[in-house]
Amino acid sequence: MELITDLGMTGLKPVATPMECNQRFTIAKYDQNLELKDDEKLPDAGPYQRLVGKLFHLTMTRPDICYAVHVLSQFMHCPKKSHMEASIRVVRYIKGALGLGLLMSSKPCPKLTAFCDAGWASCPVSRKSVTGYVMKLGDS
Repeated sequence: MELITDLGMTGLKPVATPMECNQRFTIAKYDQNLELKDDEKLPDAGPYQRLVGKLFHLTMTRPDICYAVHVLSQFMHCPKKSHMEASIRVVRYIKGALGLGLLMSSKPCPKLTAFCDAGWASCPVSRKSVTGYVMKLGDS
């Protein structure tokens, strides 16, 4: 909730998802080559970078926004208006889902255990390689 009040976005309506379905982002150079002018570069990238940085910090306890923040972080060097609008949508999602998240213990850092496996051409139908992994935090 502090993020929402710090950004002055308490009056925004909440949304059900952190990103719109099938939303495609482009870089400014791509738009320039296609002569698209409807999505302008932000004059100052600082506010966008700070917002995405705060959202990135939130991903530690909010895995539901990880994908959206990952996509938005790819445009930190030259953000456009559509990128800022999408980052504000993530804030609107957080506002509507304040009760979600992971509670982290204040006790010493829990043990992170990771397992992975790979099978080269192990799928009997397609002969494709299959990989998998699982990560456990503490006794979860």
